[in-house]
Amino acid sequence: MNGSSPVIHDTLPLVEPTGFLNYLSQKPQSLLWGLVASYVVYILLKAANTSRKGKLPPGPKGVPLFGNLFQLSKDAWVTFAEWKHQYGPLVYMSVAGQNMVVMNTHKVAADLLDRRAAVYSDRPRLVVASEILTGSLLIPFTGYTDVWRRMRRASHEGLNNSFARNYYPSQQKEAVLLVQGMLRDSNNWDDELKRAACSMILGVVYDKPTIDSCHDGRVTYVNDFIARIVRAAFPGAHYAEYFTWMKVSLDHPLVYWRTHNSLQYLPTSIAKWKRDALDWYNKDTVYFGEMYEEVKDRIRNGDERHSFASTLIHDERQLGLSEDESVWLAATIYATGGETTSTVMAWFMLAMVTHPEIQKKAQEELDAVIGRDRMPTFADRDSLPYVQACVRESLRWKTVAPIGVPHQSVEDDWYEGHFIPKGTICIPNQWAMNKDPDVYGPDAEEFNPGRHIDKDGNLYCPFEDTHDGHVGFGFGRRICVGRHVANNSLFIDIASLLWATTIEPIKDAQGKPIMPDTEGFINDGLVLRPLPFKCSVKPRFAEVENIVSQTRESEL
Repeated sequence: MNGSSPVIHDTLPLVEPTGFLNYLSQKPQSLLWGLVASYVVYILLKAANTSRKGKLPPGPKGVPLFGNLFQLSKDAWVTFAEWKHQYGPLVYMSVAGQNMVVMNTHKVAADLLDRRAAVYSDRPRLVVASEILTGSLLIPFTGYTDVWRRMRRASHEGLNNSFARNYYPSQQKEAVLLVQGMLRDSNNWDDELKRAACSMILGVVYDKPTIDSCHDGRVTYVNDFIARIVRAAFPGAHYAEYFTWMKVSLDHPLVYWRTHNSLQYLPTSIAKWKRDALDWYNKDTVYFGEMYEEVKDRIRNGDERHSFASTLIHDERQLGLSEDESVWLAATIYATGGETTSTVMAWFMLAMVTHPEIQKKAQEELDAVIGRDRMPTFADRDSLPYVQACVRESLRWKTVAPIGVPHQSVEDDWYEGHFIPKGTICIPNQWAMNKDPDVYGPDAEEFNPGRHIDKDGNLYCPFEDTHDGHVGFGFGRRICVGRHVANNSLFIDIASLLWATTIEPIKDAQGKPIMPDTEGFINDGLVLRPLPFKCSVKPRFAEVENIVSQTRESEL
């Protein structure tokens, strides 16, 4: 690996005897009160400067010094949606002196994040999740810098809509294996979804062989990786993100970053959160670096097969990427793609269990277009608008990432008479937008693919500023780079499952269906999954299993 990642110098002394820690040990109360006083002055000066420039958007009152920090609950998007009714679509809050706005409608988000993308494409500084845990190399968290622009360009080269067609064979194969796995054991359907999604994205990014079990170490590792990231990135997870006095200067920086600018924080000896994050960064860099190196070895040995990593390797010089940037870019696509795809599929399964009439309508379309003597392929896509609408509705109905990843403004701005200061963190409440009755009608809370179909039976978007009828992939220049691959995978998985199986609720001893909870969810950070439930997955007609087996043999 080259020198773009942080290097940890364990042998360096934390500080000289006359440095910060020595001073702290001698006069801890004086230092503490000095820091508090400096912080108070900083807050007051910042507030005074802001008030001179314009009127801030309305928002809830906070407490002195801390602002609205203690109102950032684990399910903050619900609170944000309630604030919409009290304060309007654009809500202001302050978190320990950090300006924030919450966007609760499509219009506000599109006006700012899409139409003024040059102002709102930066990311807030995530000390733990980005700078330490992922070395500022995880593209969703990276600031609006030259590094981000290079990585974004490379992502577009390997994942754009035209190039994504190269992954059709891998995705088709995984859809067939998913159907077989579901039919073999529907009791573990959620594990099968995780296995299939991880296997699919592993093939797309690294051209790795199929993962046969959800207990495969690669599935476990990437799921744990994502869990660490999303927990660290959730607003309010680490007070170090907000309190500048926690980033005190040391005589000797412990970490040298890729830009050679030292970011000097509390030493690891007294900050466990930092020590753990650094350890995981090193482990993850080695893990993903080895996977990337395997692709290089195959290329050198003349055994190259198409993958996102191979594209990066061939175009590394042209794209201006360092090896570390390439390694982490491939890792980002691999890690984020599997988790989000399996979660959307889990919500789709819940929708099919609770909406048999919708399942039947989609299957009628499949029978009319494809028949019952072969499985669906990507060539059938344009002839299956209702199935495509099921994909869009699965992304809209239960937003996987309810507040997405926050943006940050790079200059002062004004919107409809309100002042938005430079450096404001901008949170798009995608959960509220995807449930907006003003856009989707009075049944916005319901699963209804028909809302994506016009009177002539063609796909359409209910609101012109949504992407494919929802806002699940984000906004502006920060829209998800892997959305085309994700949409393709969701289409072939959903089409294949609907064609081959009947998905139903299980029944109790009296033969009554046990309907799962459609309102509950598991919140592991930034991603929501449905509460665990059981369902029955059976062949839809007698020839299914033979046709699926024959298709698998031809695909493999």
